[in-house]
Amino acid sequence: MSTLRIVLADDHVMLRDGLKSLVNAQPDMEVVGEADDGRAAVDRARELRPDVVVMDISMPHLNGIQATEELKGRSGATKVLVLTAYDEVGYLRQLLEAGASGYVLKKAAAEDLVKAIRVVAAGGVYLDPTLAGKIVGGYVGRKKLRGALQGVEISGREEEVLRLVAWGYTNKEVAGYLNISVKTVETHKTNLMEKLDLNGRSDIVRYALRRGWLSEA
Repeated sequence: MSTLRIVLADDHVMLRDGLKSLVNAQPDMEVVGEADDGRAAVDRARELRPDVVVMDISMPHLNGIQATEELKGRSGATKVLVLTAYDEVGYLRQLLEAGASGYVLKKAAAEDLVKAIRVVAAGGVYLDPTLAGKIVGGYVGRKKLRGALQGVEISGREEEVLRLVAWGYTNKEVAGYLNISVKTVETHKTNLMEKLDLNGRSDIVRYALRRGWLSEA
């Protein structure tokens, strides 16, 4: 069994200590680095190349959204799992757009965090059930998603591309997985977003949630 390499980014030392004990107690995980602000989180990730960065939102220098965006721009292979006290859909939307693959509330059970780390490390998307309900509920009754779900046909290859994008894979990773060019992935993605009237990754995740794709991750 390969060991997942984790970096913890939070400006509260006691919380990091507790998370470190939890993560290191798992047979398939190891904390390889820590950061107490967003800039340090980006630097540690660039230096250590962990599988997952567990990221807080409210931190000095760079907040979690800014750090996630910069980290994903530099090292797309590292997944970001946000662990925060904020249960606002606005933060979730911004973080999904920045490239985060998961969002867990600090009030969640320890086993939920451990599960979330494994899901995002495997290329999936994990949303705290409370937030998942809100983000799906935001589309209830909206013509856009009803049309996307009921009135638009997508091909099998288009569905493969959209699933992988929703699960957090980069265009390059999707291309490698499907053995097609990056340009072809970009073309499929652009066409799908126009066809389904989706704007950005947060919309893609909402669509995938409604289709039940993310529960398979």
